[in-house]
Amino acid sequence: MSGTVVKVSGPLVVATGLADANMSDVVRVGPQRLIGEILNMKGDSASIQVYEETSGLGPGAVVETTGAPMSVELGPGIISGIYDGIQRPLQKIVEKVGNNISRGVEVAAIDHDKKWDFTATAKVGDVVSAGDILGTVPETEVVTHKVMVPPKVSGTITKIESGSFTVEEPIVTLKTADGKEITLPMMQKWPVRVGRPYQHKYPPTKPLSSGQRIIDTMFPIAKGGTAAVPGPFGSGKTVVQHQLAKWSDVDIVVYIGCGERGNEMTDVLREFPELQDPRTGESLMKRTVLIANTSDMPVAAREASVYTGITIAEYFRDMGYDVAVIADSTSRWAEALREMSGRLEEMPGEEGYPAYLASRLAQFYERAGSVACLGAEGRRGSLTAVGAVSPPGGDLSEPVSQATMRIVKVFWALDASLAYKRHFPAINWLSSYSLYLESLKPWFDENLGEEFLKERTRAMGILQNESSLNEIVQLVGKDALSPNDQLTLEVARMIREDFLQQNAFVDVDSYSDYKRQQLMLGMILRYDDLSRDAISKGASAQSLFAVEAREKIGRAKGVEQEDYPTEYPAIVAEMEAQIAAIIEKEGEQA
Repeated sequence: MSGTVVKVSGPLVVATGLADANMSDVVRVGPQRLIGEILNMKGDSASIQVYEETSGLGPGAVVETTGAPMSVELGPGIISGIYDGIQRPLQKIVEKVGNNISRGVEVAAIDHDKKWDFTATAKVGDVVSAGDILGTVPETEVVTHKVMVPPKVSGTITKIESGSFTVEEPIVTLKTADGKEITLPMMQKWPVRVGRPYQHKYPPTKPLSSGQRIIDTMFPIAKGGTAAVPGPFGSGKTVVQHQLAKWSDVDIVVYIGCGERGNEMTDVLREFPELQDPRTGESLMKRTVLIANTSDMPVAAREASVYTGITIAEYFRDMGYDVAVIADSTSRWAEALREMSGRLEEMPGEEGYPAYLASRLAQFYERAGSVACLGAEGRRGSLTAVGAVSPPGGDLSEPVSQATMRIVKVFWALDASLAYKRHFPAINWLSSYSLYLESLKPWFDENLGEEFLKERTRAMGILQNESSLNEIVQLVGKDALSPNDQLTLEVARMIREDFLQQNAFVDVDSYSDYKRQQLMLGMILRYDDLSRDAISKGASAQSLFAVEAREKIGRAKGVEQEDYPTEYPAIVAEMEAQIAAIIEKEGEQA
């Protein structure tokens, strides 16, 4: 079915003669067959969001509808892929048309000609339904692709065999309940704006270990949880997200560069293939999917990119994997929504954003979760969503930040003043929060002991006390404080500089496991305990500040991974001896 263009307004095209088309149908526009999607219908007139540059397109051009919504191809060959916002493979496009994407170029999202080694795990006579695993494909050295029965399909297997197949060739024949025979290939298609089904959603109970001390210890996120990383320009949002992508203990990472600068995406594309995955020793790209939609690409495709990324993530979640979706940044995505809304002449909401901004953000984040997957095997998978927010001028009262804060349960607030002091990650410990602490407590208590969260709470208390004391110091000076208050300031500085500060570009400090974090914080709090006891026995604060072991605590983050279990207790023992000597010397004098 075809219609005719009557109006072109940037990426928005209005066409008539499409009375039989449906909302969300994908269409091809004009002689170059530009790809677009129907946003709304009025009679036989359709407003179309075109995902490519529309210059040169005018009234009278033909519009053809495909009759299907915007969908992604799901099957072997996705991992290690680099796609644009509508799942066009950028590497294949470069091979076909060169470095600049030609308008209207048509390339299959996953290679339809490559043969994959399929090993059947189901057998003839098995009754299978949606989500059941038919067999496996070794997609990369670290990811085994599980070929599943698509949603809404069930029947008895009449034919299945192992061998080499393309993603379009039938691998299994099913006899349905009504007696029909259907064949299934390895590839599925799924509309991006519809969440993939699952059996049951569980409350998140396991933390996502990122190796970043301020995140894991102070503001942890659960597997299947949601988090936002808001911060002004230059505060380190992208580096925090890169660290999460590199070090998080998930099986698959889907990284969505949504409207970000091209050079940042270039860094990701160059860095990830060279990085060694700490879990497997292989290249990080062998468990990563990249969606690259840079700021110079068409705005409409930016709006689609987050849906493309999270649908791919849901597919791997359905296999029983832990998946992380990292969107950088949802503010650019919201700007694309605002532009399209303006062209549609919709009533603007706050700051020109559409009135449905909050509900669209919620639709994205609510697709995260820890779920029981479809299928008889009882698989569990998780999808964790982390979105960067780039508020203009760092103003967290703007609509995107406020709407995001109402939805997500972890808020890592980046602070420009910390970044200017070269304190990274520049997450402000006073304005950040995690609402998962209660649900993660059983896991922490079982795996790290009940002291871990108590020490975390105590460290947070010291940092908050420091903030109050700093106001007094500005009025009367540090020397006017009592020895105990001076010690509070000193211990807070140790927590900030020796524990929370972390260098992403130093290998030994880039990642800290939970045990190391626990021992590091324990050393600092042990110094606090010993020093308070010493002050009560007559020792001077200045003598305690000059203890030699403190310098070793400051350098503890540089201790090699294999050495810290013996070195850290040795530092504590040395510190205890030195403070005991001070008590003996100064306590007698007092």
